[in-house]
Amino acid sequence: MTSATPARSRIRIHAERSAPSEVTQVLATGLVAHVGFAVDGQPYVIPMTYHFDPDDPTRLYLHGAHHSRLMQHLDAGEPVCVEVTIVDGLVYSRTALYHSVNYRSAVVFGRAVPAELRPPPAAQRALLEAMIGRYYPGRIPGRDYEPIPDVHMVATAFVPLEIEEWSAKVRRGGPKGPRDEDPTAPGSAGVVPVVGAHADAFAASPGRARTMAPPGAAA
Repeated sequence: MTSATPARSRIRIHAERSAPSEVTQVLATGLVAHVGFAVDGQPYVIPMTYHFDPDDPTRLYLHGAHHSRLMQHLDAGEPVCVEVTIVDGLVYSRTALYHSVNYRSAVVFGRAVPAELRPPPAAQRALLEAMIGRYYPGRIPGRDYEPIPDVHMVATAFVPLEIEEWSAKVRRGGPKGPRDEDPTAPGSAGVVPVVGAHADAFAASPGRARTMAPPGAAA
């Protein structure tokens, strides 16, 4: 992975929001990777689960069906672009143009590691367990879910991407409209926080399935 900022990963609009030091944190925290690729000139964007470990920042792992269009594209060694966004707040302004969103985002360019160099089955099982632990903190195989059988490992693909370039971009703070700091101006301005609630939702509940209500939902 290059340490410079090549043209394709350079942030051009609001370059002051560039946050290269936050890219690993965004990838380690995000939940959905939007994977962009083109086949015969037709672009596609597919939302996927994924895994990223800041201790191994040269790779990002995609998890999906073996025979999907995307997996065939990756197996052919073709490039992809992966984007992850975390929304932290909805920003409202007294001026329509200045409504915005507080966010952290990362864009990654890369290609799949060749099939013969991909992790062996035991390592892929450990990666899948780590991905489950990232999405559902505290869940342990053999206690909270049954150990992953070989047939399930064979049924899905766990493909490592070799990261070639990446960038991160963030917006923080309140609205920046021309009258947003004027309490006498008509209208209103502020930020509605968007707070993730899943991290503490998975305390062990042996023998029983349950559904978590979204934050603010009526009991």
